[in-house]
Amino acid sequence: MTAEVVDPGPVLLRSLVWPVFAPMALYGIGVGAAAPMYALRALDLDASAGAAGLIVALGGLGMVLTDLPAGRIVARIGERAAVGVGSVLGTVGVLAAIFAPNLGVLAVGLLLNGAAGAVWGLARQTYLVSVVAPEQRGRAMSTLAGAHRLGFFCGPFLGAALVHGFGPVGALWLQLVTTLLASAAMVTIRSGEIGQATLRPLHTVLSENRRALGTLGLAAVAVGAARASRSALLPLWAAHLGIDAATTSLLFGLAGAVDVLMSYPAGVWLDRAGSRVTGIACGICFAAGYAVLPFTYSALTMGAATMLLGLANGLSNGLIMTVGAFAAPEDRRAEFLGAWRLTHDVGMFAGPVAVGLVGAFAGLAAAGALLACGVGLGTIAMYRWFPGPVHRRKSRSLCGEPPTR
Repeated sequence: MTAEVVDPGPVLLRSLVWPVFAPMALYGIGVGAAAPMYALRALDLDASAGAAGLIVALGGLGMVLTDLPAGRIVARIGERAAVGVGSVLGTVGVLAAIFAPNLGVLAVGLLLNGAAGAVWGLARQTYLVSVVAPEQRGRAMSTLAGAHRLGFFCGPFLGAALVHGFGPVGALWLQLVTTLLASAAMVTIRSGEIGQATLRPLHTVLSENRRALGTLGLAAVAVGAARASRSALLPLWAAHLGIDAATTSLLFGLAGAVDVLMSYPAGVWLDRAGSRVTGIACGICFAAGYAVLPFTYSALTMGAATMLLGLANGLSNGLIMTVGAFAAPEDRRAEFLGAWRLTHDVGMFAGPVAVGLVGAFAGLAAAGALLACGVGLGTIAMYRWFPGPVHRRKSRSLCGEPPTR
Protein backbone atom coordinates (compact mmCIF):
# COMPACT_ATOMS: atom_id res chain seq x y z
CA MET A 1 0.00 0.00 0.00
CA THR A 2 1.56 3.28 -1.09
CA ALA A 3 1.36 6.69 0.50
CA GLU A 4 -0.91 9.35 -0.95
CA VAL A 5 0.76 11.40 -3.69
CA VAL A 6 1.46 15.00 -2.79
CA ASP A 7 0.70 17.45 -5.61
CA PRO A 8 3.78 19.67 -6.02
CA GLY A 9 2.03 22.29 -8.15
CA PRO A 10 0.70 24.68 -5.48
CA VAL A 11 3.90 24.69 -3.39
CA LEU A 12 5.83 27.95 -3.89
CA LEU A 13 9.50 28.32 -3.03
CA ARG A 14 8.83 31.15 -0.58
CA SER A 15 6.62 28.83 1.46
CA LEU A 16 9.69 26.61 2.02
CA VAL A 17 11.91 29.36 3.46
CA TRP A 18 11.19 28.71 7.14
CA PRO A 19 10.59 24.94 7.17
CA VAL A 20 13.46 24.01 4.79
CA PHE A 21 15.89 26.72 3.67
CA ALA A 22 16.36 28.60 6.96
CA PRO A 23 17.02 25.37 8.94
CA MET A 24 19.51 24.41 6.24
CA ALA A 25 21.40 27.69 6.72
CA LEU A 26 21.28 27.23 10.49
CA TYR A 27 22.63 23.71 10.16
CA GLY A 28 25.37 25.03 7.88
CA ILE A 29 26.44 27.61 10.48
CA GLY A 30 27.19 24.87 12.99
CA VAL A 31 28.98 22.69 10.44
CA GLY A 32 31.03 25.63 9.17
CA ALA A 33 32.04 26.70 12.66
CA ALA A 34 33.03 23.18 13.71
CA ALA A 35 34.71 21.95 10.50
CA PRO A 36 38.16 23.46 11.11
CA MET A 37 38.00 22.62 14.82
CA TYR A 38 37.85 18.83 14.55
CA ALA A 39 41.49 18.62 13.54
CA LEU A 40 42.42 20.82 16.51
CA ARG A 41 40.29 18.63 18.77
CA ALA A 42 42.29 15.63 17.57
CA LEU A 43 45.54 17.46 18.28
CA ASP A 44 44.27 18.19 21.79
CA LEU A 45 44.00 14.42 22.22
CA ASP A 46 47.67 14.00 21.26
CA ALA A 47 47.15 13.00 17.63
CA SER A 48 49.92 13.66 15.13
CA ALA A 49 49.16 15.98 12.20
CA GLY A 50 48.77 12.99 9.88
CA ALA A 51 46.50 11.12 12.26
CA ALA A 52 44.39 14.25 12.77
CA GLY A 53 43.89 14.52 9.02
CA LEU A 54 42.80 10.90 8.77
CA ILE A 55 40.36 11.27 11.66
CA VAL A 56 38.77 14.35 10.08
CA ALA A 57 38.33 12.39 6.82
CA LEU A 58 36.12 9.92 8.71
CA GLY A 59 33.25 12.39 8.42
CA GLY A 60 33.28 11.90 4.65
CA LEU A 61 33.61 8.16 5.09
CA GLY A 62 30.55 8.17 7.35
CA MET A 63 28.52 9.80 4.56
CA VAL A 64 29.73 7.30 1.97
CA LEU A 65 28.88 4.32 4.18
CA THR A 66 25.42 5.69 5.03
CA ASP A 67 24.17 6.96 1.66
CA LEU A 68 22.58 3.66 0.60
CA PRO A 69 21.09 2.81 4.02
CA ALA A 70 19.78 6.40 4.21
CA GLY A 71 17.70 5.74 1.10
CA ARG A 72 16.06 2.78 2.81
CA ILE A 73 15.47 4.78 5.99
CA VAL A 74 13.67 7.56 4.12
CA ALA A 75 11.74 5.05 2.01
CA ARG A 76 10.55 3.20 5.08
CA ILE A 77 9.69 5.98 7.54
CA GLY A 78 9.36 9.15 5.45
CA GLU A 79 11.26 12.42 5.36
CA ARG A 80 10.10 13.91 8.66
CA ALA A 81 10.97 10.85 10.73
CA ALA A 82 14.27 10.53 8.85
CA VAL A 83 15.15 14.09 9.90
CA GLY A 84 14.60 12.92 13.48
CA VAL A 85 16.92 9.95 12.96
CA GLY A 86 19.58 12.18 11.45
CA SER A 87 19.23 14.63 14.32
CA VAL A 88 19.79 11.89 16.90
CA LEU A 89 22.87 10.64 15.04
CA GLY A 90 24.26 14.16 14.73
CA THR A 91 23.60 15.01 18.37
CA VAL A 92 25.31 11.87 19.62
CA GLY A 93 28.21 12.45 17.21
CA VAL A 94 28.85 16.03 18.36
CA LEU A 95 28.55 15.08 22.04
CA ALA A 96 31.03 12.26 21.49
CA ALA A 97 33.47 14.71 19.91
CA ILE A 98 33.03 17.26 22.72
CA PHE A 99 33.56 14.80 25.57
CA ALA A 100 35.89 12.36 23.78
CA PRO A 101 38.53 11.07 26.21
CA ASN A 102 40.58 9.58 23.38
CA LEU A 103 40.96 9.50 19.61
CA GLY A 104 38.79 6.39 19.24
CA VAL A 105 35.70 8.11 20.65
CA LEU A 106 36.41 11.19 18.52
CA ALA A 107 36.62 8.99 15.43
CA VAL A 108 33.23 7.42 16.25
CA GLY A 109 31.77 10.90 16.70
CA LEU A 110 32.95 11.99 13.26
CA LEU A 111 31.58 8.84 11.64
CA LEU A 112 28.21 9.54 13.25
CA ASN A 113 28.32 13.14 12.05
CA GLY A 114 28.90 11.92 8.51
CA ALA A 115 26.04 9.45 8.82
CA ALA A 116 23.76 12.22 10.12
CA GLY A 117 24.67 14.40 7.14
CA ALA A 118 23.76 11.60 4.73
CA VAL A 119 20.33 10.98 6.31
CA TRP A 120 19.55 14.67 6.68
CA GLY A 121 20.64 15.49 3.14
CA LEU A 122 18.61 12.72 1.54
CA ALA A 123 15.49 13.54 3.57
CA ARG A 124 15.64 17.18 2.50
CA GLN A 125 16.23 16.30 -1.13
CA THR A 126 13.42 13.77 -1.41
CA TYR A 127 11.06 16.18 0.34
CA LEU A 128 11.78 18.94 -2.18
CA VAL A 129 11.39 16.55 -5.10
CA SER A 130 7.95 15.53 -3.83
CA VAL A 131 6.55 19.02 -3.20
CA VAL A 132 8.20 21.32 -5.79
CA ALA A 133 7.00 21.54 -9.39
CA PRO A 134 9.51 20.09 -11.91
CA GLU A 135 10.09 23.45 -13.59
CA GLN A 136 11.25 24.91 -10.25
CA ARG A 137 13.43 22.06 -9.07
CA GLY A 138 16.66 23.72 -10.17
CA ARG A 139 15.94 26.83 -8.11
CA ALA A 140 14.77 24.75 -5.16
CA MET A 141 17.86 22.53 -5.12
CA SER A 142 20.30 25.40 -5.69
CA THR A 143 18.62 27.44 -2.94
CA LEU A 144 18.90 24.48 -0.57
CA ALA A 145 22.59 24.05 -1.40
CA GLY A 146 23.15 27.81 -1.27
CA ALA A 147 21.54 28.07 2.16
CA HIS A 148 23.95 25.48 3.49
CA ARG A 149 26.91 27.22 1.89
CA LEU A 150 25.82 30.58 3.27
CA GLY A 151 25.67 29.09 6.75
CA PHE A 152 29.00 27.33 6.26
CA PHE A 153 30.54 30.63 5.14
CA CYS A 154 29.22 32.52 8.19
CA GLY A 155 29.87 29.76 10.73
CA PRO A 156 33.58 30.38 11.39
CA PHE A 157 32.94 34.08 12.03
CA LEU A 158 30.04 33.39 14.39
CA GLY A 159 31.96 30.69 16.22
CA ALA A 160 35.16 32.70 16.63
CA ALA A 161 34.14 34.19 20.01
CA LEU A 162 33.25 30.76 21.40
CA VAL A 163 36.52 29.30 20.21
CA HIS A 164 38.39 32.22 21.79
CA GLY A 165 36.66 31.62 25.11
CA PHE A 166 36.39 27.82 25.25
CA GLY A 167 38.85 26.48 22.70
CA PRO A 168 37.89 24.11 19.82
CA VAL A 169 34.97 22.62 21.78
CA GLY A 170 33.29 26.04 21.75
CA ALA A 171 32.55 25.66 18.03
CA LEU A 172 31.33 22.10 18.63
CA TRP A 173 28.82 23.37 21.19
CA LEU A 174 27.59 25.84 18.56
CA GLN A 175 27.18 22.95 16.13
CA LEU A 176 25.18 21.02 18.71
CA VAL A 177 22.80 23.93 19.33
CA THR A 178 22.28 24.72 15.64
CA THR A 179 21.69 21.03 14.85
CA LEU A 180 18.96 20.81 17.49
CA LEU A 181 17.31 24.08 16.40
CA ALA A 182 17.40 23.15 12.72
CA SER A 183 15.98 19.72 13.54
CA ALA A 184 13.11 21.24 15.50
CA ALA A 185 12.22 23.40 12.51
CA MET A 186 12.52 20.61 9.95
CA VAL A 187 10.35 18.09 11.77
CA THR A 188 7.36 20.39 11.20
CA ILE A 189 7.30 19.43 7.51
CA ARG A 190 4.80 16.91 6.25
CA SER A 191 6.31 13.85 4.64
CA GLY A 192 5.98 13.80 0.89
CA GLU A 193 5.23 10.75 -1.21
CA ILE A 194 7.20 7.69 -0.27
CA GLY A 195 5.44 5.62 -2.88
CA GLN A 196 7.00 2.22 -2.21
CA ALA A 197 5.22 -0.90 -1.10
CA THR A 198 8.29 -3.00 -0.39
CA LEU A 199 11.98 -2.37 -0.04
CA ARG A 200 14.48 -3.98 -2.36
CA PRO A 201 17.93 -5.27 -1.31
CA LEU A 202 20.65 -2.67 -1.79
CA HIS A 203 22.39 -4.70 -4.50
CA THR A 204 19.10 -4.83 -6.40
CA VAL A 205 18.76 -1.05 -6.25
CA LEU A 206 22.25 -0.68 -7.69
CA SER A 207 21.61 -3.30 -10.36
CA GLU A 208 18.27 -1.83 -11.47
CA ASN A 209 19.80 1.63 -11.86
CA ARG A 210 23.24 0.64 -13.10
CA ARG A 211 22.81 2.44 -16.43
CA ALA A 212 21.94 5.80 -14.88
CA LEU A 213 24.55 5.42 -12.15
CA GLY A 214 27.18 4.34 -14.67
CA THR A 215 26.58 7.29 -17.01
CA LEU A 216 25.17 10.24 -15.11
CA GLY A 217 27.05 9.02 -12.04
CA LEU A 218 30.43 9.54 -13.72
CA ALA A 219 29.75 13.26 -13.81
CA ALA A 220 28.54 13.23 -10.20
CA VAL A 221 31.81 11.61 -9.06
CA ALA A 222 33.83 14.22 -10.97
CA VAL A 223 31.87 17.15 -9.54
CA GLY A 224 32.16 15.75 -6.01
CA ALA A 225 35.92 15.36 -6.37
CA ALA A 226 36.31 18.85 -7.83
CA ARG A 227 34.32 20.43 -5.00
CA ALA A 228 36.08 18.70 -2.14
CA SER A 229 39.60 18.94 -3.54
CA ARG A 230 39.62 22.73 -3.32
CA SER A 231 39.99 22.64 0.46
CA ALA A 232 42.79 20.07 0.17
CA LEU A 233 44.87 21.51 -2.71
CA LEU A 234 44.51 25.28 -2.41
CA PRO A 235 45.95 25.69 1.13
CA LEU A 236 48.87 23.42 0.23
CA TRP A 237 49.60 25.39 -2.93
CA ALA A 238 49.36 28.67 -1.02
CA ALA A 239 51.91 27.38 1.47
CA HIS A 240 54.11 26.25 -1.45
CA LEU A 241 54.06 29.83 -2.77
CA GLY A 242 54.87 31.24 0.66
CA ILE A 243 51.48 32.94 1.08
CA ASP A 244 50.71 33.53 4.75
CA ALA A 245 47.72 31.97 6.50
CA ALA A 246 45.78 35.24 6.82
CA THR A 247 45.99 35.93 3.08
CA THR A 248 45.03 32.34 2.30
CA SER A 249 41.99 32.69 4.56
CA LEU A 250 41.03 35.93 2.78
CA LEU A 251 41.25 34.24 -0.63
CA PHE A 252 39.01 31.43 0.62
CA GLY A 253 36.56 33.95 2.00
CA LEU A 254 36.33 35.84 -1.29
CA ALA A 255 35.85 32.60 -3.22
CA GLY A 256 33.17 31.59 -0.74
CA ALA A 257 31.37 34.88 -1.31
CA VAL A 258 31.37 34.30 -5.08
CA ASP A 259 30.08 30.79 -4.44
CA VAL A 260 27.18 31.98 -2.28
CA LEU A 261 26.25 34.87 -4.60
CA MET A 262 25.96 32.42 -7.52
CA SER A 263 23.53 30.10 -5.70
CA TYR A 264 20.19 31.47 -6.88
CA PRO A 265 21.34 32.54 -10.37
CA ALA A 266 22.67 29.02 -10.87
CA GLY A 267 19.23 27.63 -10.02
CA VAL A 268 17.50 29.96 -12.47
CA TRP A 269 19.96 28.90 -15.14
CA LEU A 270 19.34 25.25 -14.30
CA ASP A 271 15.59 25.67 -14.79
CA ARG A 272 15.89 27.72 -17.97
CA ALA A 273 18.93 26.32 -19.77
CA GLY A 274 18.96 22.81 -18.31
CA SER A 275 21.55 20.79 -16.45
CA ARG A 276 23.62 20.01 -19.56
CA VAL A 277 24.48 23.65 -20.26
CA THR A 278 24.95 24.43 -16.57
CA GLY A 279 27.08 21.34 -16.01
CA ILE A 280 29.33 22.04 -18.97
CA ALA A 281 29.87 25.63 -17.79
CA CYS A 282 30.80 24.59 -14.25
CA GLY A 283 32.96 21.73 -15.54
CA ILE A 284 34.93 24.05 -17.81
CA CYS A 285 35.48 26.51 -14.95
CA PHE A 286 36.59 23.74 -12.59
CA ALA A 287 38.97 22.23 -15.14
CA ALA A 288 40.42 25.63 -16.09
CA GLY A 289 40.89 26.62 -12.44
CA TYR A 290 42.80 23.46 -11.58
CA ALA A 291 44.77 23.56 -14.85
CA VAL A 292 46.08 27.10 -14.30
CA LEU A 293 46.74 26.69 -10.57
CA PRO A 294 50.23 25.15 -11.06
CA PHE A 295 51.20 28.21 -13.12
CA THR A 296 50.28 30.73 -10.45
CA TYR A 297 53.19 32.39 -8.66
CA SER A 298 51.75 35.04 -6.30
CA ALA A 299 48.75 35.83 -4.11
CA LEU A 300 47.21 37.80 -6.99
CA THR A 301 47.51 35.06 -9.60
CA MET A 302 46.48 32.34 -7.17
CA GLY A 303 43.57 34.54 -6.13
CA ALA A 304 42.36 34.62 -9.74
CA ALA A 305 42.45 30.80 -9.93
CA THR A 306 40.71 30.58 -6.56
CA MET A 307 37.94 32.93 -7.71
CA LEU A 308 37.47 30.83 -10.86
CA LEU A 309 37.07 27.72 -8.73
CA GLY A 310 34.62 29.59 -6.49
CA LEU A 311 32.61 30.54 -9.58
CA ALA A 312 32.64 26.89 -10.69
CA ASN A 313 31.44 25.76 -7.28
CA GLY A 314 28.67 28.34 -7.35
CA LEU A 315 27.54 27.23 -10.81
CA SER A 316 27.36 23.66 -9.52
CA ASN A 317 24.91 24.66 -6.76
CA GLY A 318 22.02 22.20 -6.89
CA LEU A 319 23.24 20.65 -10.14
CA ILE A 320 23.75 17.09 -8.94
CA MET A 321 20.61 17.09 -6.78
CA THR A 322 18.50 18.37 -9.69
CA VAL A 323 19.79 15.73 -12.11
CA GLY A 324 19.11 13.06 -9.50
CA ALA A 325 15.59 14.39 -8.94
CA PHE A 326 14.71 13.91 -12.61
CA ALA A 327 16.55 10.60 -12.89
CA ALA A 328 14.79 9.03 -9.89
CA PRO A 329 11.93 6.62 -10.64
CA GLU A 330 8.84 7.79 -8.75
CA ASP A 331 8.17 4.39 -7.18
CA ARG A 332 11.77 4.00 -5.93
CA ARG A 333 12.72 7.63 -5.39
CA ALA A 334 14.35 7.53 -1.95
CA GLU A 335 16.32 4.34 -2.60
CA PHE A 336 17.59 5.64 -5.95
CA LEU A 337 18.56 9.01 -4.50
CA GLY A 338 20.54 7.25 -1.78
CA ALA A 339 22.53 5.46 -4.48
CA TRP A 340 22.78 8.69 -6.48
CA ARG A 341 24.19 10.63 -3.53
CA LEU A 342 26.72 7.84 -3.08
CA THR A 343 28.30 8.60 -6.47
CA HIS A 344 28.82 12.25 -5.52
CA ASP A 345 30.02 11.48 -2.00
CA VAL A 346 32.53 8.92 -3.29
CA GLY A 347 34.02 11.75 -5.33
CA MET A 348 33.96 14.05 -2.29
CA PHE A 349 35.87 11.44 -0.28
CA ALA A 350 38.25 10.26 -3.00
CA GLY A 351 39.23 13.67 -4.38
CA PRO A 352 41.20 14.94 -1.37
CA VAL A 353 42.72 11.48 -0.87
CA ALA A 354 43.95 11.53 -4.48
CA VAL A 355 45.35 15.04 -4.00
CA GLY A 356 47.30 13.86 -0.95
CA LEU A 357 48.67 10.74 -2.60
CA VAL A 358 49.58 12.35 -5.93
CA GLY A 359 50.96 15.42 -4.18
CA ALA A 360 53.18 13.28 -1.98
CA PHE A 361 54.63 11.19 -4.81
CA ALA A 362 54.50 13.49 -7.86
CA GLY A 363 54.07 17.02 -6.51
CA LEU A 364 51.17 19.41 -6.10
CA ALA A 365 51.33 20.57 -9.72
CA ALA A 366 50.66 16.99 -10.83
CA ALA A 367 47.69 16.84 -8.46
CA GLY A 368 46.23 19.96 -10.08
CA ALA A 369 46.74 18.50 -13.55
CA LEU A 370 45.09 15.24 -12.50
CA LEU A 371 42.05 17.10 -11.18
CA ALA A 372 41.79 19.13 -14.38
CA CYS A 373 41.83 15.95 -16.48
CA GLY A 374 39.31 14.21 -14.22
CA VAL A 375 36.89 17.12 -14.34
CA GLY A 376 37.39 17.31 -18.10
CA LEU A 377 36.23 13.71 -18.42
CA GLY A 378 33.29 14.48 -16.16
CA THR A 379 32.37 17.43 -18.38
CA ILE A 380 32.32 15.15 -21.41
CA ALA A 381 29.94 12.87 -19.48
CA MET A 382 27.70 15.87 -18.70
CA TYR A 383 27.69 16.87 -22.37
CA ARG A 384 26.78 13.35 -23.40
CA TRP A 385 24.16 12.41 -20.81
CA PHE A 386 22.86 15.37 -18.81
CA PRO A 387 19.35 16.51 -19.85
CA GLY A 388 18.33 19.86 -21.28
CA PRO A 389 15.60 22.22 -20.03
CA VAL A 390 12.52 20.70 -18.38
CA HIS A 391 10.08 21.78 -21.08
CA ARG A 392 12.13 20.02 -23.76
CA ARG A 393 12.35 16.66 -22.02
CA LYS A 394 10.27 13.68 -22.87
CA SER A 395 8.09 12.44 -20.03
CA ARG A 396 10.15 9.43 -19.16
CA SER A 397 12.50 8.44 -16.36
CA LEU A 398 16.16 8.98 -17.02
CA CYS A 399 16.78 5.64 -15.34
CA GLY A 400 15.16 3.84 -18.22
CA GLU A 401 17.25 5.64 -20.85
CA PRO A 402 19.86 8.31 -20.25
CA PRO A 403 19.08 11.41 -22.32
CA THR A 404 20.98 12.04 -25.49
CA ARG A 405 21.50 15.12 -27.56
